[in-house]
Amino acid sequence: MTTNRKLYLASSSPRRQELVRLLGLPHEVRVSAADETTAPGLAPADIVSSLALRKAFTVHRGGLPEPGVILGADTIVVADGRVLGKPKHDQEACDMLQMLQGRTHEVYSGVALVDSEWNCDSDSDAAAAVGSASFRSAAQAVGELASYRQLAADESGQARVLSGYSVSRVTFRPMSAAEIRAYAATGEPKDKAGAYAVQGIGAVFVEKLEGDFFSVMGLPLCLLYPMLQQFGFQPLA
Repeated sequence: MTTNRKLYLASSSPRRQELVRLLGLPHEVRVSAADETTAPGLAPADIVSSLALRKAFTVHRGGLPEPGVILGADTIVVADGRVLGKPKHDQEACDMLQMLQGRTHEVYSGVALVDSEWNCDSDSDAAAAVGSASFRSAAQAVGELASYRQLAADESGQARVLSGYSVSRVTFRPMSAAEIRAYAATGEPKDKAGAYAVQGIGAVFVEKLEGDFFSVMGLPLCLLYPMLQQFGFQPLA
């Protein structure tokens, strides 16, 4: 199956927009205004999976000019079980970087694809499936560090909603307090989960990365590719 439908990216992130352009698919940016708060106690994989779904569903409910598939994504940094979001100011960025320096942390990136012609009234049911036993048991592995699940399909078995996530492990070299302050002062950490950009000057602190580099940027292309194929998109055709 192939498709000439449009891909709608539910994100204002310049990094995600850049990565979608790499795929060479017809696409349009539709910024999602989804609430990004989550219930306490959720596992990191469930946080990014549920937020990616919520972003896609929010764009779905807002209406689209023509049928297509909506792509939602979310990324978090986790250190010692603590989720590090985007720093509110330079001091918070410094605190996060101090926590990460000289150590290994994890980066989780969630991806969701929602068919715009699917009945959105069922979105709560799909979102509720995240974190359930059946959600995990139905996983389709993509390598060792990523997987996705089908949350909804039509009568023929064609996927209508897919959800997945990738996890990467990033090791920072030891950083001095002066280096941390200088990096925070560049402004680069301000809109980045964990207060750094692996594709920016923050790369000078990365000693080792295990997993998908693009997942750490915010959109795991290795995971997204087979998910898109389920909807008939063929980036390499």
